[in-house]
Amino acid sequence: MINIATFSYAVCALAFLLLAAFLLSHWRGRARARPLAGACLASALWSAAVALESANQPLLAGWTDGLEILRSGAWSAIVVMLIGRYRRPGGRFLFQLNTPVLLLAGCYVLLLVETATGMLQRAVVPGQGLMPALVARIGIAVVGMLLVEQLYRNKSVQERWAIKFACLGIGGMFAYDFYMYSDTMLFRGTNPDIWGARGIVNALTVPMLAVSMGRSASWSTELALSRRVMFHSAALFGSAIYLLAMASAGYFLLYFGGSWGKLLQVSFLFGAVFLLIGILFSGTFRAWLKVFISKHFYSYNYDYREEWLRFTKTLSEQGPKLSERSLQAVGELVESAGGVLWLRRDSGMFEPVAGWHSPPRHPAVGADAPLCSFLESRQWVIDLDEYAAAPEMYDNTELPAWLPAIARGWLVVPLMLQGRLFGFMLLLEPRSKIKLNWEVIDLLKIAGSQAAGYLAQQEAAAALMAARQFESFNRMSTFVVHDLKNLVSQLSLLIPNAEKHKDNPEFQRDMLETVTLSVQKMRMMLQKLSRSGSEEQPTPLLVDQLLQQAIALKAAFQPRPLLMSSGQKLYVFAERERLERVLGHLIQNAIEATPQQGAVTVKLSHEADSVVIEVADTGTGMSEEFIRERLFKPFDSTKSAGMGIGAFESREYIHQLGGELRVSSEHQRGTTFRIALPRYPLA
Repeated sequence: MINIATFSYAVCALAFLLLAAFLLSHWRGRARARPLAGACLASALWSAAVALESANQPLLAGWTDGLEILRSGAWSAIVVMLIGRYRRPGGRFLFQLNTPVLLLAGCYVLLLVETATGMLQRAVVPGQGLMPALVARIGIAVVGMLLVEQLYRNKSVQERWAIKFACLGIGGMFAYDFYMYSDTMLFRGTNPDIWGARGIVNALTVPMLAVSMGRSASWSTELALSRRVMFHSAALFGSAIYLLAMASAGYFLLYFGGSWGKLLQVSFLFGAVFLLIGILFSGTFRAWLKVFISKHFYSYNYDYREEWLRFTKTLSEQGPKLSERSLQAVGELVESAGGVLWLRRDSGMFEPVAGWHSPPRHPAVGADAPLCSFLESRQWVIDLDEYAAAPEMYDNTELPAWLPAIARGWLVVPLMLQGRLFGFMLLLEPRSKIKLNWEVIDLLKIAGSQAAGYLAQQEAAAALMAARQFESFNRMSTFVVHDLKNLVSQLSLLIPNAEKHKDNPEFQRDMLETVTLSVQKMRMMLQKLSRSGSEEQPTPLLVDQLLQQAIALKAAFQPRPLLMSSGQKLYVFAERERLERVLGHLIQNAIEATPQQGAVTVKLSHEADSVVIEVADTGTGMSEEFIRERLFKPFDSTKSAGMGIGAFESREYIHQLGGELRVSSEHQRGTTFRIALPRYPLA
C-alpha cells in the first residue's frame, strides 16, 4: 500500500515534470525557459528519489541529500538570474545582493563537504539529523527567502505584476523548508506529517510558476553578478574541493600508516591548510583567478566602474610619491609586477623619475629619439615581445639598445597630454598571463593620459611654488638694496662731523676706518644683490684660464683644488662672470664636502665637439634619492646658511648654453660633477 509520503512526493515529481515538459515544448522561446525547466527537472528528480526511498525502493538510495542540494541551488540561481542588472545608487543594492549570495555559497559548501565525506545522515529522519547539516539547510532556506524579497522589492510596478507569482511559488518552497527544519531542530527529530506534506506543498507552487511564466515577456532578461562575488565564490568552492581532497588523502594516511598514521595525518592536514592559506594570499594566484573569471564569464575584461574608482583612489591617496602611485595605478590594470616612469624635463630629455618594484636606474631618452617620436605620433602601446618578433608592426622603429634588455620588460605605455608626449612607462611582465586585445590597450592609453594629467598638475603646482619663492626672493633683495642705500646715505652724513673733529687724530682715524670698511662691505652686497645695470654679453672664453682663476680664488681653502689639464686651448661661448660663478660654486661645494685630508680635482678635457669639465672630490657623497629629488630643487639646502639656488642656477645656465650637467656619487667615496659644453671653434 502506498503511504502518504510516497504519494505526496510522487505528485510533486509529476507536477514539476509536466511543467518542465511544457517549458521545453510550448514555451521554449520565452525568457529563462530553459533555466526554469532545469530547475523543474531538478525538483522532479529530487521528489522522485524521496518517493522511491519512502516506498523502500533502493533505486536512488543515498542520492536524496545531493539531489535536494541541487534542487535548492537551482531555484536560488533562478532568483539571482531574475534579479538581473538592477543597481541602486552608491552600490548599496550590490552589497545587499552579494552578501546573501556569499552566505548561500557558504551553506552549500558545508553541505557538500558533509555529503562527500559521508558524515551527513538524512536530516529528515527523526533523531538522525546532524546539527551542522540542519543549520546549513536552515541557512539555505533563510537566504533563499532573502533573495526572493530582494527580487520583488527591487522591481518596478510593471515587473512586480509579472514576477509576483514566481516569488510566491519559490518563496513558498523556501518558507516551508525553513518551517520543517526549524521544527526538526527544535524537537530533535523530524515530524513525519510535516515531512510527508512537503511534496504536496511543493506541487502547489507549480501553478503559480506557470502563471508567472505566462507573463514572462515583462521579466528582466540579463544576469549581472559582480566580479567580486564571482572571485570570492570561486575561491570558496576551490578551497572546499581542495580541503575535500586533502581530507581524503589524510584518511588514507591514517588508514595505511599503522602506528605512524595519526602523526602523518595531523602533519599532512596542517601542511595542507598552510599551503592553502599561502595560495589564497598569493598575488600571482589572485591575479590568475581574476584573469580567468574575466576571460570565461564576462564579455568585457573589466568592471570599469570598480576599476576606475580604484584607479582614481590610488592616484589621489596620500602615501608614496605621485610618480610611484601612477605606476602602480596603471600597472594594476594589467596585473603588472612593477615598472619605471620617464617624464619630459625642461632640457628636452625624458628622465627616469620613479620606479615601482624596479629601480629607476636607466638612461635618459632624448625627445627627438625614435622611440619618443613614435610614441608621440602614433600613441601606441608597445609590446616588447611583439616588437622582438615582428618589428615591422611598429614601423621598424629603433628602440634604445638598453630598453629590450631590461629584465621582464613588457609594455611601453605613452603618457599623452594635449596631443603631446608628456612621458612614458615601462611595465614589467604580469603575475598572470594576459592577452592583449584592443580593450586592454585602449584602457592603458586612457589610463596613461589620466595619469599624465595628475603628474602635469603636480609639476605645475611645484613650478608655481618655485616662481612664488623667486618672487619673494626678488622682493627681499629689493628691500635689502633699499636699506643699504639708506645706510650709505646715513654714513655719508658723517662727513660734516669730520669737519668739526678734524683736529682730533684719534677720531679721524676711527671714523675713516669704520666708514671705509662699511662702504666697502655694502658696495659688495649691492653688487651681488642689485639687478640693475647692463647685462654681460657672451664672448669666447679660454676654459683653462677661467678654471685657473676660479681655483685661485679658492687657494686659501683646504683641501686645495688641483687642476689637471692637457694644455690645449679649448674655448666656449658664454658670459665670463656667470660661468665663473657656476664653476666656483661647484668647486666650493666639493671643498665643503671633503675633509682636509681628502682631495678635490678639476679635470679639463674634450670629447668630439664638447669641452668636458669634471669636478671630483673624495667627500661623503650623496644618495641617488637626494640627487634625484633635492640636489637641483631651488630653495632646498642642507647648509644652515645656504639658500639652495646654487646647484639649480648652475644646471639652468649650463642647459641654456646647450650643455649638460651630470652627477655621479657613491656614499663615503665622493662625488663627480661632469659638465659638457659645446666647443667654440676659433679660426
